[in-house]
Amino acid sequence: MEPIKQVEGRAIPFGRKNVDTDVIVPSKWLKTITREGLGKGAFESLRQDPDNLFDCAEFKGSPILIAGDNFGCGSSREHAAWALLDLGITCVIAPSFSDIFSGNAFKNGILTVVLPQDQVDRLLEVAKTDPIAIDLETQTVTTPFQDRFTFEIDPFRKHCLLNGLDEVGLTLARDAAISTYEQKHRAELPWLAAGTGVAA
Repeated sequence: MEPIKQVEGRAIPFGRKNVDTDVIVPSKWLKTITREGLGKGAFESLRQDPDNLFDCAEFKGSPILIAGDNFGCGSSREHAAWALLDLGITCVIAPSFSDIFSGNAFKNGILTVVLPQDQVDRLLEVAKTDPIAIDLETQTVTTPFQDRFTFEIDPFRKHCLLNGLDEVGLTLARDAAISTYEQKHRAELPWLAAGTGVAA
């Protein structure tokens, strides 16, 4: 997982409320066994409109999506987070998120920023013409027009995102402590290791 410290660039001023995971990535894309290529299916139904924001040259490659209330509701498909990442989005700003989507986003290295509706409305307006910057360390969202909005984030999630730690990374970070424990355990209780193929 890539660390996130700052995300800066054009933001897609989407703003739609109650966008469920089937809109983010339709069920026909769930048959894949890889995370790669899901960006092609992201917001597929909306991208049928030739004037959609996701294929607009102005917002191509935008790392930020500004959404409406209750983003990511519906089914718990992790593919929704994978599709956003494959589309290049590493931060979503909205007034609220589905808990399951927020958890899936975090586990896959996407920062979800919750701001009040009036601040989201302001960012939607700015995003039409100018870039937006998110600083995870200071927990702020800023614009070129001196807007500065602060957001809350769980300290554990912040630590993991800043350091690029997923569940495997967190376990590997404790490798020395785990090895020490295992050696001590084998020395104190050697009969438990007998017959397991693990040297006592």
